[in-house]
Amino acid sequence: MAVLEISGITKSFTSHLSMGRTQVLRGVDLKVEAGEVLGLLGANGAGKTTTLKTAVGLLRPEQGSVRLFGMPITDVRARARMGFLPENPYFYDYLSGREFLDFYARLCGIAPSRRAARVAEMLARVGLEDRADRPLRKFSKGMVQRVGLAQALINEPDLIILDEPMSGLDPIGRREFRDIILELRRNGKAVLFSSHILADAEALCDRVAILRGGKVAACGRLDSMLSDRVRFWEATLSRVDPASLNVPHEKIWQRGEQVVVRLQEAEQVDTLIEEVRRLGGTLRSLVPHRRTLEDLFLGELGYEAPEETKAPAAEKPPIPKSRG
Repeated sequence: MAVLEISGITKSFTSHLSMGRTQVLRGVDLKVEAGEVLGLLGANGAGKTTTLKTAVGLLRPEQGSVRLFGMPITDVRARARMGFLPENPYFYDYLSGREFLDFYARLCGIAPSRRAARVAEMLARVGLEDRADRPLRKFSKGMVQRVGLAQALINEPDLIILDEPMSGLDPIGRREFRDIILELRRNGKAVLFSSHILADAEALCDRVAILRGGKVAACGRLDSMLSDRVRFWEATLSRVDPASLNVPHEKIWQRGEQVVVRLQEAEQVDTLIEEVRRLGGTLRSLVPHRRTLEDLFLGELGYEAPEETKAPAAEKPPIPKSRG
């Protein structure tokens, strides 16, 4: 049984000045299983937030259905097992972090004997234990995002839905959020989150769903959607004239005695190594480039993944980093 099952939902909104309606969702189907992380990706306006708000019951679909733990979305027992963090959370900002979480713990029915310990545990989990008694109005955006995650987890939910959870976080905060999401997965929880940060989605997700025009354009496991096949190799050489190499290649850039060349076939790698030895040069690095989530995302949205272009030597780093 799926933890969350969205079947054929549609949703439209009244346009500006009530002149007609805009169709946002056009039959979205999604399933989230226990113990998995599903990333919801898409360009602005693709319907990600509308899908998540419908999944938590804040919006009602015009057609289709949403079921939580095999029960209708309106069932209070099912909703009690869910946590939600909206994209732009707005909380009563005269409460302190501790008071705010205590309020949500009361709403979730956590017993008075456990409330204080649970609140302290969640404050520590999101790194706010030393700011527990500061009013929310004095919190930065990243701190509000942290306390918002704490309230989404206060009831120990089995399904956590997060809308752009990395928004406003610094690199340390993003790393801590990723660690929490991975811990939730290890504990058998289901996580559904939307994100514009493809690197986070690629690092966290078991599966991704890409929305395009209010429909699911692609959905599947990352390990099957991203082929392991190497697209090309980039080799950094020193003290080698590329024109002297007897192997098909493309020169990407050159600075001083360092040069980067691209090879298209695996068989060319061994030949390149032999050629570098023959010419008395040095092979500094050899980097395979595989298909990335960015390539998949752009392809599903109808864009060609841009090839690396030749740039002036001064604008290139001495050693290129792998994209795969």
